[in-house]
Amino acid sequence: MTMKAIRQHQHGDIEVLKLETVEIPTPSPGQALIRVHAAGINPVDTYIRAGTNGYSAQMPHTPGLDGAGVIAALGDDHSHQLNVGDRVYFTGSFTGTSAEYALCDITKIHSLPDNVPFEEGACVGIPCTTAWRALFQRGQAKPGETLLVHGASGGVGLAAVQLGVAAGLTVIGTAGSEEGRQLVKTQGAHLVLDHSNDTHMDDLLEWTHGKGVDIALEMLANINLGHDLNALAMGGRVIVIGNRGTVTINPRDLMKRDADIRGMSVFNASETDRKVIHSALYAALAIGSLKPVIAKTFPLEHLGEAHTAVLQPGAMGNMVVKVHD
Repeated sequence: MTMKAIRQHQHGDIEVLKLETVEIPTPSPGQALIRVHAAGINPVDTYIRAGTNGYSAQMPHTPGLDGAGVIAALGDDHSHQLNVGDRVYFTGSFTGTSAEYALCDITKIHSLPDNVPFEEGACVGIPCTTAWRALFQRGQAKPGETLLVHGASGGVGLAAVQLGVAAGLTVIGTAGSEEGRQLVKTQGAHLVLDHSNDTHMDDLLEWTHGKGVDIALEMLANINLGHDLNALAMGGRVIVIGNRGTVTINPRDLMKRDADIRGMSVFNASETDRKVIHSALYAALAIGSLKPVIAKTFPLEHLGEAHTAVLQPGAMGNMVVKVHD
């Protein structure tokens, strides 16, 4: 049997992405075949497609790591609790998510609560896992602390705002457009600032009565890291989630606050870390304290447009490709 899939046969711009007909893969032991309803689009997908930022792919390649759908078939391994027909989201695929079916390792498949639509489920993998890991595993956030989400209107940022509010943190978000700031506000942020305004960090310090923030989640460290350090409270932590270049900082800004800069990548999470993260995400999704925000949905054949959109400034949530109804 065959399926439709986006494939590329060389690294390059979006023109290398082609809709093709290929064989539906068969799961081996420890694997599951997922009928993909929706695929989440992340910046890393574009880096892999283009072969940039240290990423590459074995050709032919079907892009995509995140997705949601229904288990269509299982290998003959039964050392798990998955069943054919289960609603799931997944955080990695052997065959790529920009296709009608995806072959996955069962350890990368997670139950999707019945109240969560597939399009939202497709946004859980990298964005929500990144936000939770940055906030609680690397940032060690505690109720009562103050959190800055610098670039809060994207998929990761909005998840961090929702998770931070639900965990009892005072949340400050920034965004570059009025629409983005209104969106961040609707997700529960206590203060929303315009990061295109040169005085926004001064406004933050004034609002916190000079104390600053305990945690800063940074999506664009090459632009904002030096400013973040001056806005930290004593013992504050900056968690670097995203970066697109080099930056110069003054280490004295760290020294006088006993502050930390902590890098993170969701791909460095251990198996134990991942179990903790996905257990927490399932609970948050089930009760509605975490609800991924979708900026725009694209049909499968327009994957290239989604790859372009996910890299544009002024994000308003997640980009999603809808595959099956």
